[in-house]
Amino acid sequence: MALSEIKKNAEHKMNASLEALKNNLAKVRTGRANPQLLDTIQVEYWGSMVPMSQVANLTLLDARTIGVAPWEKGMGAKIEKAIRESDLGLNPASQGDLIRVPIPAMTEERRKEMTKVVRGEGEHAKVAVRNLRRDANEAVKKLVKDKLASEDDERRSTEEIQKLTDRMIAEVDKVIASKEQDLMAF
Repeated sequence: MALSEIKKNAEHKMNASLEALKNNLAKVRTGRANPQLLDTIQVEYWGSMVPMSQVANLTLLDARTIGVAPWEKGMGAKIEKAIRESDLGLNPASQGDLIRVPIPAMTEERRKEMTKVVRGEGEHAKVAVRNLRRDANEAVKKLVKDKLASEDDERRSTEEIQKLTDRMIAEVDKVIASKEQDLMAF
């Protein structure tokens, strides 16, 4: 593997870690409704557990209400039960074919708890980025040891990988700050 491949691979994996963080944070509840909140809920469909988005259309009815429209008539009760039994603390209500899921307002105490959760997710992302930096640096050192790259190449590559790491950590901090601001805005 060449030096450029190592750097490109590290950058790709770091971007994937950043995207994973964004996806995880999308599921952290702010005061607003977000259809992605229900993505983690599994519903029984023909004997197997599937994500909610595979059995129903999830829409935003207003700032505090998610609408769930099952694709099959018989799924309404199962979807309602799955939402009620999830650890999200939501109470769905049927309205004909549509299931309305109101998102309760968050208390100050709950916001502070969620901020801690967000910071924890951020730390996990930073650890992942730093581990990728370590792996990339070790791959560069192996190339030098195998005499496929010079020590100058090693120094240059290590500096570039560190700059990439610093940029990704700054991006993680920006995403965390934005989510914390969303949490405290209400």
